[in-house]
Amino acid sequence: MKTIKRRRRENKTDYAKRLKFLKSDSPRIVFRKTNKYVLAQYITTNQSQDKIEFSVNSKDLLKFGWPKDATSGLKSLPASYLIGLLMGTKIIDKKQSPILDLGMYRIIQKGKMYGFLKGLFDSGIKISYKKDVLPEESRIRGDHLKKKIPFDEIKSKIMGTRPSVAGLKKK
Repeated sequence: MKTIKRRRRENKTDYAKRLKFLKSDSPRIVFRKTNKYVLAQYITTNQSQDKIEFSVNSKDLLKFGWPKDATSGLKSLPASYLIGLLMGTKIIDKKQSPILDLGMYRIIQKGKMYGFLKGLFDSGIKISYKKDVLPEESRIRGDHLKKKIPFDEIKSKIMGTRPSVAGLKKK
């Protein structure tokens, strides 16, 4: 009988996938959801030691004009998209293209994880994906939310944070 590792039993680590990440020697972008926020981390690996280069949390959107009365929406699909956009503007000048690490989460088409992926792509990061798995533009903009957010204003502030990204055209 083989003993299953504790982190695997707790559904925290897929060791086969982690080994592939380590062998690829590429940086990775880790996307995680909590009960209140979404967060992303840019991680590099050196001899199986992970180093978090920088992290972006959906609380950071408050600095870009996210309404304080809509903080319950910081875990929503528009927040995921904007976090992907913000993360992409921070890593656009890195030389290596990162790998997206979604962890052990169940991946649902047109969900928050694909909203995050769309944000990364719109910021200029080269990631391949199928277009039919992305959420609709109206859901990314937050038209379905009860408390409306100034999506275009926040997006323009994020895109304006980096001069090299501000001139990118939407694909």
